[in-house]
Amino acid sequence: MQITLGNPAGAPQPLNSYYSQVARVEQADGSALLFVSGQIAEGDTLAEQSRGVFEAIAALLGAHGAILADVISIRTYLTDIDKLAEYGAVRQRFLTGTPPTSMTFEVSRLFRPEAQIEVEVVAAVPAGRAGL
Repeated sequence: MQITLGNPAGAPQPLNSYYSQVARVEQADGSALLFVSGQIAEGDTLAEQSRGVFEAIAALLGAHGAILADVISIRTYLTDIDKLAEYGAVRQRFLTGTPPTSMTFEVSRLFRPEAQIEVEVVAAVPAGRAGL
């Protein structure tokens, strides 16, 4: 098993911290699992931030030959669970296939005071896809 940690060029870079955005775990059959760190985005509304989060996730996945349809698990952290429907409407525009496994949590705050949402995902990339 080979594990690659890093921050792909052309994808969003970590904000105010030192960590890897993606862990890529190569499987024996040539497929890979991608573990994408929690993503936040700028915006005044939860919908704007949610859109930015999914755009960032799509860019990170794309750097590894994956697409949003490859997401198999998603964890969402919201600062206001009463806005779940607003987030869900954006999520459904980006994740259009079979829904991944999912967990959603309400948290008192995130590491940036203006952040209303943070999302992390796991994706399964089929063998033969381009990537790092």
